Amino acid sequence: MTKKQEPKDQTQQDENAEVQALQQQVGELTEALQRERADAINIRRRHEEQVAGMRNLIKANVVRDLLPVIDNFDRALKHVPKELEGNDYIKGVQGVVKQFEKTLQEMGVERIKTVSEPFDPRYHEAVQMEEGDGTEEIVSEELQSGYKLGEEVIRHAMVKVKLQ
Repeated sequence: MTKKQEPKDQTQQDENAEVQALQQQVGELTEALQRERADAINIRRRHEEQVAGMRNLIKANVVRDLLPVIDNFDRALKHVPKELEGNDYIKGVQGVVKQFEKTLQEMGVERIKTVSEPFDPRYHEAVQMEEGDGTEEIVSEELQSGYKLGEEVIRHAMVKVKLQ
């Protein structure tokens, strides 16, 4: 009887070994699938980040190209003769400037704060320095507006700085 049981035991051992091999293969394939899924998620996330970065780069380049136009409108409005201040033409130009500012704001672009702010070389470019009685550098005058998109500076604000 022992001889008849040996083939059964051998067959069962072979089946157990085959089941273990299949379970190991299923485990390996499951791990590989999980890695592939994680890779796909990472690729998708990186792609979305690159697309967002590209959008911001394009926005910044368009705004950079439009800044001289906005500057010229601002300069023109600063030099309006007293007798034309209530003129409809001047009001129309002011409306265009407000529309520019609103569009920039909707794009996420904002003006860099300057006058009475502490000088910050990340946002300000000092082109003039006034002596004062203190040691803290404060922006005393804005000579040209600066703009940023999020934390990315599109153009530094040109400012006059005074020690206070």
